[in-house]
Amino acid sequence: MKKLVLSIFTAFFSLCALAQKDNKVTIGSIDSIQSKILNEQRKIWVYVPSSWTPESKQRYPVLYLLDGNDHFYSTVGIIQHLSQGIGNTICPEMIVGIPNTDRIRDLTPTHVDAAPPFTDSLMLKTTGGGERFVSFIEKELIPHIDSLYPTQSYKILTGHSFGGLTVMNVAINHTKLFNSYICIDPSMWWDQMNLLNKTRNSLRENKFSGTTLYLGIANTLREGMEITKVRSDTTKGTRHIRSILNLDQYIKEQKQNGLRYESKYYSNEDHGSVPLIAEYDALRFIFDKYRFKLTPKDLTDPTVDLVGKFERHYQEVSKLLDYKLSPPEDMINELGGDFLQRKEYAKAEGLFKLNVANYPESYTVYDSYGDYFLAMGNKSKAIEYFKKALSIKENPGSRKKLNTLL
Repeated sequence: MKKLVLSIFTAFFSLCALAQKDNKVTIGSIDSIQSKILNEQRKIWVYVPSSWTPESKQRYPVLYLLDGNDHFYSTVGIIQHLSQGIGNTICPEMIVGIPNTDRIRDLTPTHVDAAPPFTDSLMLKTTGGGERFVSFIEKELIPHIDSLYPTQSYKILTGHSFGGLTVMNVAINHTKLFNSYICIDPSMWWDQMNLLNKTRNSLRENKFSGTTLYLGIANTLREGMEITKVRSDTTKGTRHIRSILNLDQYIKEQKQNGLRYESKYYSNEDHGSVPLIAEYDALRFIFDKYRFKLTPKDLTDPTVDLVGKFERHYQEVSKLLDYKLSPPEDMINELGGDFLQRKEYAKAEGLFKLNVANYPESYTVYDSYGDYFLAMGNKSKAIEYFKKALSIKENPGSRKKLNTLL
């Protein structure tokens, strides 16, 4: 049986592929963990944003991505684009990682004996290991990632097909394990729609405040069938999409439970093509309030309190993500440099001071603030800040400026 991988994952300004010294392009590394729960060694593919440095001590949300061997590269690319791209700050940079050996074992919540569509009898022997797999994620995988990588508390689980089935199982039965869930064309038909029926009851009886769910639905209709008529169809060929449409309806009917929810039907995407665009749209939805929008007035009107605008926005985003988030260091540094070149010294100083306050262990913020004092003719202060930068990290830029002043 083909071995598949379940990808853990998960935020601001780095390139998706980094050129290494050996002239190879890589976007992650391979880790592993010995699981006592599953009694096997599990590989993990991990991507850590290149903006991270030990000096800055930056920390990131984590996205746990099921079937990572299929979706790791595209998902890293999407996050890189949305978190940095060309001036993008649509979502935070995130850490990405990965594991899976027996896919149908790990991603099915119940055991079945009768072969359903798209499977064979040999595959059924190990079905129903979903709860053990969730236990592995909760008790071994997440602690492992948190112990070795610069993680924040915010976590996302995303999966497609059987992975989507697992996402719904965790969202309904282990809701607080993740903050957000991305469920893409899930196999809700599994085991005579057993989980679908349990989900309907759970949505009525339980509260989901503070939890976000995005559902992507592919066009798996047979030729000539319309989405408006498929609900009344009873053939096995439409069971997959009917079960997902029912899931969508059940969720929308229970608005009182506090779940933050959005769904989308992708009429031009089939089951295989839908993951990439649905992942993109899901992240846009989850982080819809994350983006900081600069206007021409912000950049040209001297009366605009730009520092205050940054602080208020990121205070609100911090509440949304439930951890303290500061304006990205690179963005503030570049803006401060632009204002400095335009001789708008008050705005430049405000931004440099903000960066020093938020990133006191980064040499760059002191070097930039030293540039401000140099432009103002305050030699002693410039020397002080260049020395501070060098005390954190020896670097040729600060050293050259300091030597010139001395």
